[in-house]
Amino acid sequence: MAVLSWTPELRHSLERWLQEDLGRGDLSGAAVGDGQGCAVWRAKEPGRFCGGPLAVELFRLLNPAVRVQVLAADGEDVIPGTELLRLHGPAAALLAGERVALNLAMRLSGVATATAHLVEQLAGSGIHLVDTRKTTPGLRILEKYAVRCGGGLNHRMGLDDAVMLKENHLAWAGGVVPALQRVRTQAPWPVAVIVEAETEAEAQAAVGAGADGVLLDEFTPEAVAGLAPKLRHTARQRGKALVLEVSGVRPGQLRAYVSCDVDLISISAPVTRSPWLDLAMRHEGRLVRPAAGRLRTQGR
Repeated sequence: MAVLSWTPELRHSLERWLQEDLGRGDLSGAAVGDGQGCAVWRAKEPGRFCGGPLAVELFRLLNPAVRVQVLAADGEDVIPGTELLRLHGPAAALLAGERVALNLAMRLSGVATATAHLVEQLAGSGIHLVDTRKTTPGLRILEKYAVRCGGGLNHRMGLDDAVMLKENHLAWAGGVVPALQRVRTQAPWPVAVIVEAETEAEAQAAVGAGADGVLLDEFTPEAVAGLAPKLRHTARQRGKALVLEVSGVRPGQLRAYVSCDVDLISISAPVTRSPWLDLAMRHEGRLVRPAAGRLRTQGR
């Protein structure tokens, strides 16, 4: 089960996103006054839900009097009509937080749903689907959380997690060997070094130089199947474990790589190409308004 890491930065982001929508104040809120309301979130199409804990925190930040009951866990498959959340509290707060909370949940549920469809293609293969750093600025933590809710794994959260030497690094460093040697000697803490190879020669040079992983970019399944045993043999001769990864794979072609002896397939499509999952919040019953110092029910 994916777990969302709550950091001060994430809570600050939620506050900023609420303020972005509220501006100088919700002018529409006057329509419901100080009444108390109930509402429910439902899925309008099938998919993988993601965003319940965010909704809880968003409404808490907006008004602590709002109570949110989570009915569908993040990472749970839903169908049209599935009840996701129930909300109770000041109606003006429920309406003011509705759009920000739904926007985040629909976006993240779309990423989780797209990830789940791709993970399904790799079922039983032992190959893990991993994401990339192609994320929306400001949403990386959440989009990568959504990938985990869809059954994928996170590759790197940022540039400080691991070394990945790509085409431009290798060109400006003068090749695989000098690039790898420099980062090995200058890294301030122990890190894995991954080399993105565009040719067989680059891949062989990376393994020969002691890379921990090789990412074979835009190699055909046939090319990967022929090269993988050679790379693993070279790594064994050096007494070193090797993680083999492929990238540049189209979403509909993952099954073609399941017999190629690779460990990972990295893909950006769940984040960069996924549509939002359609969710909605609807009122339940009429408002309860304060009257003579107490609440009087107007009926359900």
